[in-house]
Amino acid sequence: MAIEIQGVERDRALRARAVKVIGAALKSIKEEPVRAKITFFDDNGPKGGLGKRCAVDLRLPYRPPIHVEQIAETSRLAFDGAFGALERQLERYRERDRDIKRRPKKYFAAKRLLSGGPQGPARAKRVRRRKEV
Repeated sequence: MAIEIQGVERDRALRARAVKVIGAALKSIKEEPVRAKITFFDDNGPKGGLGKRCAVDLRLPYRPPIHVEQIAETSRLAFDGAFGALERQLERYRERDRDIKRRPKKYFAAKRLLSGGPQGPARAKRVRRRKEV
């Protein structure tokens, strides 16, 4: 998986931290993400104040893209805020996958009910007739 970072030319420490943290967060996802893009930009220019923005775009196969962004005084704080929001999104993604795996499929549940399993009524098994030749 390639992590593309735009907008931070001078801050190599922030670049390295972003790649390390995002890479570790995405290892727990079963599907390999197609692309991760981190963009830093300054809304205010040299005026200062709350103007550093960090946007994280994550494209996953067979899913809608995940986009989070955060505004702060420094690029590092903006990245930390955006990463926190991304972790919450990924946690929901993991929970959804876990819940889908736990839910029994309708045919499995119907077969269990008809066969007189622990949850269903006691019924005799249906016997399949053989065709006579």
